[in-house]
Amino acid sequence: MELQVKGKNLQVSDSIRSYAERKLGKLDKHVSKLARVEVELAVEKNPSIAANQVAEATVWLKGHTLRAREATRDMKVSIDELSGKLLRQVKDERKRKATKRKIDKHSLDA
Repeated sequence: MELQVKGKNLQVSDSIRSYAERKLGKLDKHVSKLARVEVELAVEKNPSIAANQVAEATVWLKGHTLRAREATRDMKVSIDELSGKLLRQVKDERKRKATKRKIDKHSLDA
């Protein structure tokens, strides 16, 4: 899995980068080696938005693209919640493909 962490109007510190890589590295077990993950970290400038620490990710899988966005008051919490969302989406996608293969196999047997 190829993982890229970048900042939007924000300099990404080494500690935040390594934290994001460690958290999103959990996806590695569930996606192919060819999968590409791009994480964009940003801080909203609008003072009326309390949850201004934003983490967005795009996962390019074979045949599908998954996206997730989280915004909280703390960047690490945003990254945690983002990784949870992506993990759930990847697992759902794998389950959907397995079900489709099972249905296709049964229709060929009949």
